[in-house]
Amino acid sequence: MSLTGIGVAGCGRMGAPMLAALRAAGFDALGFDVRPPEEFGPLAPHMRPLPEFGAHLRTLITVVRDIAQTDDVLFGAQNLATAPNLQSVIISSTLSPRYVTDLRNRIPAHITLIDAPMSGAAIAAEEARLSFMLGGDTDALDRHQPLFDVMGAHFHRMGGFGTGMQAKVLNNLLAASNTAMTRLVLDWADVAGIDETALLSLIHTSSGQNWFASGFNDIEFARDGLDPENTIGILVKDVASALDAAPPDADTTLPETVQAAIRALRPR
Repeated sequence: MSLTGIGVAGCGRMGAPMLAALRAAGFDALGFDVRPPEEFGPLAPHMRPLPEFGAHLRTLITVVRDIAQTDDVLFGAQNLATAPNLQSVIISSTLSPRYVTDLRNRIPAHITLIDAPMSGAAIAAEEARLSFMLGGDTDALDRHQPLFDVMGAHFHRMGGFGTGMQAKVLNNLLAASNTAMTRLVLDWADVAGIDETALLSLIHTSSGQNWFASGFNDIEFARDGLDPENTIGILVKDVASALDAAPPDADTTLPETVQAAIRALRPR
């Protein structure tokens, strides 16, 4: 299978730079989004309305926000799972692993499914150095690796379809924990009169080091408060996805506490 007819559905903070990276590498990638093309600046010439986008598709990469939007893309308003030439679907949104695994029962068997959620925030997408957590058949992952190579820098094959998403929500549970605790520490440091820059420098070289603190001045959502449409809001959703796939009888007190702390964040 040649890697032609690439389409990115959902060209927001992550999807737009992923589309740009594919275009820069020479792939005939096109984008679809519910927003009008003129909002996409240099990418506008590569955005397409639904009928043209669907006709172009052989490999669909979905980077929409949540399960409801994914259902719209695949089965609902856009219904791209029935695109006439579709051969592969790559799920790069962070969703419930249970939902993702069940897609195999809902999408025609001849269509290859890969789950490829990514980590790194918008800055890593813009610099084409995302970390991908990959789930799927080994041959399918090998065939599609050239796409991941131009969008990312780290590739973790976790097992069969669905395992990439399971790994991603576990990773994001840690990311949410680090976000909540780092923000609390910075707030407490303000009260104590400790300079933010000095403390972040200390954390970066000490036992409290974590991705969120070390990248605080580059991560676009580092100072955000909760909003349903921003990344802090998405972290609340991601913890819910991890909880949805929690082992039977697991103690979920700690992740639920982290989720509540993220919900309570105010702009910094």
